[in-house]
Amino acid sequence: MFFTYLRRELRRRRKAALVVASGLALGIALVIVVTSVSAGMGRAQDKVLQSLYGLGTDMTVTKATAPAGSSSERPRFRFDAQDDDSDGEQSSDRVMVQGFQTLAGSTVGKVDAQSGVADAVGGLSLQVVKVSGAFTRGRFEQGESGGGQVGRGGAQPSPQGRVEGGGADFDVNNYSVYGTDVTKPALGPLTSSKITSGRTFTTSETNAKVAVADAAYAKEKKLKAGSTVTVKSTEFKVVGIATADSGDAAANLYIPLKRAQTLADAKDKVTTIYVKATDSQRIDSVKSEIGKNIPGTTVTTSADLADTVSGSLSTASSLAASVGKWLSIVVLVAAFLVAGLLTSSAVSRRVREFGTLKALGWTSGRVTRQVVGEAVVNGLVGGALGIALGLAGAYAVTAVSPTLQAQLGGGGGGEGFRGGFGGPGRAAATKTLDVALTAPVSLTTIALAVALAVTGGLIAGAFGGWRASRLRPADALRRVE
Repeated sequence: MFFTYLRRELRRRRKAALVVASGLALGIALVIVVTSVSAGMGRAQDKVLQSLYGLGTDMTVTKATAPAGSSSERPRFRFDAQDDDSDGEQSSDRVMVQGFQTLAGSTVGKVDAQSGVADAVGGLSLQVVKVSGAFTRGRFEQGESGGGQVGRGGAQPSPQGRVEGGGADFDVNNYSVYGTDVTKPALGPLTSSKITSGRTFTTSETNAKVAVADAAYAKEKKLKAGSTVTVKSTEFKVVGIATADSGDAAANLYIPLKRAQTLADAKDKVTTIYVKATDSQRIDSVKSEIGKNIPGTTVTTSADLADTVSGSLSTASSLAASVGKWLSIVVLVAAFLVAGLLTSSAVSRRVREFGTLKALGWTSGRVTRQVVGEAVVNGLVGGALGIALGLAGAYAVTAVSPTLQAQLGGGGGGEGFRGGFGGPGRAAATKTLDVALTAPVSLTTIALAVALAVTGGLIAGAFGGWRASRLRPADALRRVE
């Protein structure tokens, strides 16, 4: 009897049911769109952060940058002098540790031993400055030791020699090299790139003369798998080309950590320790413990680095998290209230019907259950419509894929960026990444929509049930009169 009467009343009052369902559908659809867009913002931000520190990294451990004005910032180069009037083609490499002060290699083991740390791996960030060129035709008088130096002002004769009737023309080229621990390929900046040609390192190539080149750098220098590159008189074979998933690559070249330490004369030294926590809920406690047990270091989590992200991605994410959330709440509350009032009003218009049913023996509880049942069905219909509208809205956002910009470093980033996940080449520069926004809809979001639909139906049913429970058989007679 319950379902028969329910089906008949819903058919008879289709317009009223559709009004109630539509109100709920609007609120539920808005919740789905806002939730999915917020999830898309989170993915976009994760993609930006992954371009900085690689997949799987929860935090990094570094040491403060070297004091400004140190001699390492003003490298000097010495060249052999030519004893004739011919042009002298020469080149010289200077390999410098970049961005951070070095940490002892044993620090990696100390970090790895901390409670809550699943794995830790060290890396060495280097900058190579290569000066190459020639002394133009002229006479060079060589002193006791000979040679010339190139400082920031260009080629300069040393106290032991001088150039007469000629000059010097040198090109300065710098690029970044990153020493990565090939025995732990799951951590580090290289994990944010995909090998698109050749192969990556093998775990046995701890001291091999092999390199992986970033795709953009390889294109610029016309490198491919099988090519060779020379760094400080050491020839490396390029075994693979890596393409960054988003943004700029962490380095132009990647080489085994031991080889990088040898090139920089930094035996058993690292600049960055990449850390993966056993549980995302323990990141804060692990950060605190590492900072306490290994003094003098800076521990930066992905949340810290996320604070340095600015631009339209940050603005849109803030709007989705604040304005979007509260707008959804307001619309839902309004939809629930309107559904309840409309249901109560509909019950008031059915006074004669319910009064007659009570006169025929229906109890107040049975009438209330009938009203609540109708309201819940209206809520489920509204939920179905809301899910359809929400999926359509999320699909539209994904199809359009509006481009958002994320600015990293500089400005608001400040020292937090310099001491954080910034890998090779990121110590001082501000860069902008373009990220396409998507709106993924998860099963959790669908479940939330269904729960809201049922809740809306129950709230509407509560309004209508309360009104129906107050009806008396005499109300039907008064309405007839």
